[in-house]
Amino acid sequence: MLSISLLPPGGYASRTSPILMAMLLTVGCGDKSSTGDGGGLIPDPGNTELCRKPLFPPEAPWNKDISSAPVDAQSSAVISYMQSRGWGAGRMQIDFSIEVLCTDDAPMRSFQKTDDFYETECDDTAVPVPTGGALEGEEGYSCTGDGDCHLIVIHRPTRQLFEQWRADISGSTYRGGCLAVWNLNRVYPAQGRGEQCSSADAAGLPITPLLFDADEVAAGEIKHAIRFILPNDRIRNVTYVHPATHATRAASGGTNAPPYGARLRLRANYPVDSLPTAGAKVVARALQKYGMILADGGNIALTAQSDRFTKAKWDGLLGPLDLRTIQPSDFELVEAGQRFTWTGDCVRTP
Repeated sequence: MLSISLLPPGGYASRTSPILMAMLLTVGCGDKSSTGDGGGLIPDPGNTELCRKPLFPPEAPWNKDISSAPVDAQSSAVISYMQSRGWGAGRMQIDFSIEVLCTDDAPMRSFQKTDDFYETECDDTAVPVPTGGALEGEEGYSCTGDGDCHLIVIHRPTRQLFEQWRADISGSTYRGGCLAVWNLNRVYPAQGRGEQCSSADAAGLPITPLLFDADEVAAGEIKHAIRFILPNDRIRNVTYVHPATHATRAASGGTNAPPYGARLRLRANYPVDSLPTAGAKVVARALQKYGMILADGGNIALTAQSDRFTKAKWDGLLGPLDLRTIQPSDFELVEAGQRFTWTGDCVRTP
């Protein structure tokens, strides 16, 4: 079976958010923009119930405070391995390209499955596609740059999160890769959507609850773990730990490389006040309290949400290099539990 990371993973370049759509309305909780066609896009998820973070119940693993969690027995070896190789791009950097859409009444659209759709592992169902939305790294719904082109939509009526990898919508033609549909009311078991199963991300995790956004940072606190990525040659080969449920053969790191699902915690005595911006300090404090979880392969270490549909904006709040002084040696590996060897034999969780 092909792995979700065999093609170039996301985060290869840090991109600023696309230009705001003309006449985009900022609305309060429960309102939606008027598109005139029933495909309402809620442009301010920071002020709408369910669309603001943290997502999922407090018991979800990425929402748990791990500031006092025990250190893994292999922590020193893993951190030493990472320090000798560094972050992708040679420094801790932030990618701001992933869009998160939120809707009440977008039309449900079926898609043509591509080679990036893996039977059994991925969900074959219609997806709400709001008018005026966009894919990761794109101005609209066409995947023009041959990137990951994630389509992410929170559908409030059903309280579901739709995340699709390699989506491409042009007119009436909608083609898409692996789709993972998540129930935002559910605390998933340790095996997530299924042991050995992928999602729209290589580790089999949901993407959206691990993204931090401008509204959170402007409010002064991030209350969840953060998505982070490494180049494939710095991720342990065919190995994952929970809450991840999937790994790849594209990952070629040795036995001291971090596996997918590894949760790193910024050391408690890191000099947070030395960071250059208030936004950087907010992110660093979240890394101390909730940590970051290895979710995909790529070159830009941390993933934030685009500010296209948030009330607060990144400009003047947080820049892509504001955390560049943070080194792998500033982290420790939190107790990771059992190491699973990825076999590709996905067994979906009911």
